[in-house]
Amino acid sequence: MELRDCNPEILKDLTRVKEALVAAAKEAKATIVDVSFHEFNPFGISGMIVIAESHLSIHTWPEYTYAAVDIFTCGDVIKPEVAAHYLINRFESKNPSIVELKRGILSVSNEKLPHKTCDCDVELRIAS
Repeated sequence: MELRDCNPEILKDLTRVKEALVAAAKEAKATIVDVSFHEFNPFGISGMIVIAESHLSIHTWPEYTYAAVDIFTCGDVIKPEVAAHYLINRFESKNPSIVELKRGILSVSNEKLPHKTCDCDVELRIAS
């Protein structure tokens, strides 16, 4: 997502940015695994929410009222659009742009692939 014309006071506040991303992950029903953020001097924040289903990341440029956000998910339980709209509202973006990109291992046979590994025994064979 490209979030333009955001509230710069929010984009430069580490606590508010972190809380927004954590809340967006929870709103989307993601399983949070780790949270890491860094505040740059004189301004700007980069952060990552690692979720069991992949990640959410953000980079803010409050001086340009801009934030770049990635919401990377897998499976069919997570609702990335819920997280996206939550963040648009939370950062008060007046000019958001959302681009959805299908990535990863896509099945050609329309067979659903699991987003988590099973607990079954798997034998690895290497062809020689």
